[in-house]
Amino acid sequence: MQHRTVFEVMTHDVVTAAPETPFKQIARLFADHDVSAVPVVDADRRLLGVVSEADLLRSTAELPDLEGRWAGVRLLSQERGLPDAETAAQLMTSPAVTAQASWNLVETARTMQRKAVKRLPVTDETGRLVGIISRSDLLRPFLRSDTAIRDEIEHDVLADTLRLAPETIRVTVDDGVVGLTGRVDERADIRVITRLCRSVDGVVALHESIEYAYDNLALDVEPPR
Repeated sequence: MQHRTVFEVMTHDVVTAAPETPFKQIARLFADHDVSAVPVVDADRRLLGVVSEADLLRSTAELPDLEGRWAGVRLLSQERGLPDAETAAQLMTSPAVTAQASWNLVETARTMQRKAVKRLPVTDETGRLVGIISRSDLLRPFLRSDTAIRDEIEHDVLADTLRLAPETIRVTVDDGVVGLTGRVDERADIRVITRLCRSVDGVVALHESIEYAYDNLALDVEPPR
């Protein structure tokens, strides 16, 4: 049983900016390539940071509207002694949260959620940019066909990993929802079966109605509190 990695689903041909890339050129990159962020790299493609639409908007948020009204009373950047952000180096968020090409998609999704980001630049062990992965990339495994999911569960999980006879567990898959029926020797086996089947790429949900001959979990005793 194999899990997809970041390398398999990431975008390899990444649109990037240099530290000196000006504001308007970055905005043009967004429009021309239909992206909402670009990694900023040096001449050796080492990642320096990321410029997103939010970074561009942040630099203009202090300006008055078309009727001359200000959004608030806080001091402008110039009045605080801060320079206007004109280049990628001044606009970017740094250091950037990154991923490794060898990460599995679950680990990557958790990092995105924990860091509240929509994408992760992918770097190698030297810090060079090798790709970028977005939330939409993480959804690609759910495009797998029901037949592919069922075949992986039947052959890779049940037969090869758990060494179960073909007639032990019956597998159905409908729009990524897996159903398991059958009978096993011990109740604890059901936990192992469902955990492994649920981890197969493309599985949306799992429902099991597996019977057992011996309830070995009944021997489990909750420790005193």
